[in-house]
Amino acid sequence: MPNPSLTRAGTAESARAVVLMLHGGTQRSHDAVTARSASWQRMLAMQRAISSTLAKEQTSTWLLRYAQRGWNDPSAPSPVPDARWALGRVREEIGDVPVVLLGHSMGARTAVRVANDPNVVGVVALAPWFSAGDPVVGLKGKSLYAAHGSTDRITSARETQRYISRAAGVAELSEFTDMGPVGHYMLRRVGAWNSFALRSTSSLLETHCRR
Repeated sequence: MPNPSLTRAGTAESARAVVLMLHGGTQRSHDAVTARSASWQRMLAMQRAISSTLAKEQTSTWLLRYAQRGWNDPSAPSPVPDARWALGRVREEIGDVPVVLLGHSMGARTAVRVANDPNVVGVVALAPWFSAGDPVVGLKGKSLYAAHGSTDRITSARETQRYISRAAGVAELSEFTDMGPVGHYMLRRVGAWNSFALRSTSSLLETHCRR
């Protein structure tokens, strides 16, 4: 089984912050994530669309590729250790800089599991795969922006709204954006998804830097 890997955009040496991007996956699969993975490719396209603007703000954009495609064991989800490894790499290479987790689908579910990392300032969740059992405690004192299409048949916009409501009890801010009649894979209204991701990550980092 291959190890997780990172695709970096922006100059790490001068970065004052990092956006760590987490791609989607599937419920069960121990198959390796390859460069042909549609979920990884979709986030790579988003990284290419937003990284140059973020680089002007001295923010480096890192895209994690998990070792395995699946969430797998609910008690020990496969992508969670990979995300913690990536956060460790940020500290090793750049230091204790603010990190925003930008996740799509399973990536958003992974993000809220690792949001308790001390460097994470918030989560941006795109068409997230949330469930009633997903914890909100890791968002204590942090912020969550979530966006979901109303015609998503893979994950549930209503479940996302329920999660947002639960998170409101512990998070500093939790906000839901309705992306309109679009599906799960962010292939329609691509510009709107990219704009939401860029606007939300920039807002989180700007808020943090003002403190």
